[in-house]
Amino acid sequence: MSHPRELVTAAARRLADAGVASPEHDARALLAHVVGVDHGRLPLVRNVSAGQVAAYDALVARRAAREPLQHLTGITHFRNVDLLVGPGVFVPRPETELLAGWAVEQVEGMDEPVIVDLGTGSGAMAKAIAHEVPTARVHAVELDEGAHAWAARNLAGTGVELRHGDLADAFDDLAGTVDVVVSNPPYIPHEAWESVEVEVRDHDPELALYATGDGLDVIRVVERRAALLLRPGGSVGVEHADVQGESAPAVFGAAGRWDQVRDHEDLAGRARFLTARLAR
Repeated sequence: MSHPRELVTAAARRLADAGVASPEHDARALLAHVVGVDHGRLPLVRNVSAGQVAAYDALVARRAAREPLQHLTGITHFRNVDLLVGPGVFVPRPETELLAGWAVEQVEGMDEPVIVDLGTGSGAMAKAIAHEVPTARVHAVELDEGAHAWAARNLAGTGVELRHGDLADAFDDLAGTVDVVVSNPPYIPHEAWESVEVEVRDHDPELALYATGDGLDVIRVVERRAALLLRPGGSVGVEHADVQGESAPAVFGAAGRWDQVRDHEDLAGRARFLTARLAR
């Protein structure tokens, strides 16, 4: 039998040497996963069996090779919901929780708001919004087959209508009726791939990461689709790269059909998502 504290200390040192950004957190999360307890209850575990130690060592080795933590545990947390994730789907980031929260705020007090998530990936924003606004009619679309399969698992039983298709021409039947559109589209220019962290570059699907040209091409598509879907006065929120804090909002400003175009920072003070209101 081994003591959890000793295992975590050794694993964290190993992960730090491998360049993992959050070695202590990941070491604890992996051990909690192996022994089958919530992360917060790990201090209550007194001993770890030999079999669990072997399983833990194998997972730490994979994490040291920069396999995403969420792929190893098979789950990630997003706002107030849990999501199944793994190879073939973009792992949602904490920064995107702010965009989902903004969407929830926009529909407060509405009886049956209509919300569309363009390019839903794992279904993270759609599931979180549906959970927090039970009266909402939430719709989501995803093009990638692998990601769509993950979204189908995550959105089963939530009431979210999930479609398989391109966000560029999705939901013609909802034109002019939507209250809020949200999107976390691909926005990394292909030439910037070397700057992407290893876990993302080597394991998240390329379709979810990279946009052609200056990285704003899909955001331009979202602008056009949101303009068609929203009712006059409806709102759109779109995530973007931190270096696009001026260029991404400019896409909406140049279109000439949006009011209140502004950008929002994440918790680290970096430009993270834009919002705009369709002119009445």
